[in-house]
Amino acid sequence: MKIALDPYMFRALPIAEMVRTAADIGYSHIELSPRDDFMPFFLHPRADDDKVAELKTALRETGVELSSILPLYRWSSPDEAERQAAVRYWKRMIQVAVELECTLMNSEFNGRPERAAESEAAFWRSMEELLPILEQEGIALNIEAHPDDFCEVNEPAVDLVRAINKPWVNYLYCAPHTFHLSGDDPGADIASMLRYAGDKLAHVHFADSFNHKGSSGLRYVLNPPGTPARIHQHLDIGQGEVDWDILFGTLRDLSFDGVATVCVFAWEERARESAVFMLERISKELTAAVRPVARTPGLLRPGRPR
Repeated sequence: MKIALDPYMFRALPIAEMVRTAADIGYSHIELSPRDDFMPFFLHPRADDDKVAELKTALRETGVELSSILPLYRWSSPDEAERQAAVRYWKRMIQVAVELECTLMNSEFNGRPERAAESEAAFWRSMEELLPILEQEGIALNIEAHPDDFCEVNEPAVDLVRAINKPWVNYLYCAPHTFHLSGDDPGADIASMLRYAGDKLAHVHFADSFNHKGSSGLRYVLNPPGTPARIHQHLDIGQGEVDWDILFGTLRDLSFDGVATVCVFAWEERARESAVFMLERISKELTAAVRPVARTPGLLRPGRPR
């Protein structure tokens, strides 16, 4: 299993310093998430040859590896021009991933929940274009259901990932989204959701959150009434209401050996302390010790024996 840091709270640092900071804290892996000078949210990547070389040098010098790259583009947009732009951005980031020797990318379904059928159709059009490229380049893909995506609930999300029907396309369970992933199903607890993902569970994002559905749905009162806003947090473990005993226990029962990404975003003024705490807690629960882990092979390239 790889424990990786999403360095979003360190995004103001130059990219090489960000890598060194992660290494100093004790992380051997980074999940590269959006940052304006390299891979902005929803825009064409800014990474040129020099920036890619700078990142490669920092990784080599520190011994840190990229567990994964997390681009966020509107590849499921029901607006066709927007979807086509997102596919172009994806193609460039796939090139960057190859240059960085990163064999795993992960992202969200995206799209619009109020236009779910159109968004899913757009998603499949994007899959038709991108899956052959990912396969050719030997890059695996993990997908998560995010609040406000066209697919927000655990079981339909897992089913959709399975429908892609590729052994190298898998599911990412995001713990701070737990209370959205359960949908309206009172029986959809953490254990049942993780077990439903089963052999497709390849990636978990770790952060805590409060149950926005508590107190008859009135724990958070939003104005105007009926707003479709999605509430969730990305807190340190223990600061919210995710049942961590069940989550860690179920992962141990499932012999989870994928990527465990720390993705706390709550307080940038204590980013380092948070990263240290999360690394120690996840290591205690899921590994015997924190140590560098050999790179998990990505998708085998065509023609190579399995």
